[in-house]
Amino acid sequence: MVRAAILPAVGSPLEIAEIDLPEPGPGQVRVRLAAAGVCHSDLSLTNGTMRVPVPAVLGHEGAGTVVSVGEGVTHVAPGDGVVLNWAPSCGSCHACSIGEVWLCGNALAGAADVYARRRDGSDLHPGLNVAAFAEETVVAANCVLPVPDGVPLTDAALLGCAVLTGYGAVHHSARVREGESVAVFGVGGVGLATLQAARIAGAGRIVAVDVSPEKEELARSAGATDYVVASETTARDIRKLTGGQGVDVAVECVGRAVTIRTAWESTRRGGRTTVVGIGGKDQQVTFNALELFHWGRTLSGCVYGNCDPAVDLPVLAGHIRADRLDLGVLVTDRIGLDGIPAAFENMVAGKGGRALVVF
Repeated sequence: MVRAAILPAVGSPLEIAEIDLPEPGPGQVRVRLAAAGVCHSDLSLTNGTMRVPVPAVLGHEGAGTVVSVGEGVTHVAPGDGVVLNWAPSCGSCHACSIGEVWLCGNALAGAADVYARRRDGSDLHPGLNVAAFAEETVVAANCVLPVPDGVPLTDAALLGCAVLTGYGAVHHSARVREGESVAVFGVGGVGLATLQAARIAGAGRIVAVDVSPEKEELARSAGATDYVVASETTARDIRKLTGGQGVDVAVECVGRAVTIRTAWESTRRGGRTTVVGIGGKDQQVTFNALELFHWGRTLSGCVYGNCDPAVDLPVLAGHIRADRLDLGVLVTDRIGLDGIPAAFENMVAGKGGRALVVF
């Protein structure tokens, strides 16, 4: 039995309870969690914006130590530190065959599996494949990657989603070039990672945008050169900071129609907007045909930072070892399992950066 945070049904509060976790079968790995980040995607699962089978143990951004492995697992062994990969590529679908592993059509197939049981014997699903909101978890072997050398195990949890997403949004999706100006909308965990990634890319002016004035110091510590409190004049304010032109690149980390539209309007003619935030089906963004032609801007979605974790984790580790990337800047709260509901409330209220569950 291990303690875990269970979502009994969409719209229901989380329950902290003991679950019966089996030993790993063939092709599986059992991991003792060191830490798990509380991501907005977890909140999106609780309110139905994203759907997975329930009841489920949530949590998809985590790292820990291998306890045991099933038959056929050779790339990790008991005692190894690993990062959980919540969206493993199958290697055989169309997206994987053309190298776009972040769009793998089978990445979340494991979320429909029964991986554990409650004390009453009822089935439990593994959230977004990895069920990181638990003291231990059992995952498919392709859901674990070795922790790169020089990265503390607890901090490594952040590599599993926030950092890969923010880094990839800048380097793979928007492809920020040295000297370009960047605006980042939303200063949560992903936004803070995006700000650092923009700085690493050599961006010139880096504008952070958030509804909370209290996040300015946090944003500047991550690399922002300017801070704008979101309002009806945000796009105009950003153009004033950039000689009336607008930024070269905007990265939207919120997932709201009004923010996406504002991010697009904040870019220069020919600018690029990358949408990282996950919004609901009710969030409709509209454009007229003339403005699309006139402004010549690019609007693109971004899944998991358009990253291949096996390739990008070693690159991120290099930035960490060289002190270019500071994972500690992302974390504003260190909590236990019991603190997850309050962390969700803080996200809804727009407070803080990443909350990290430390086991």
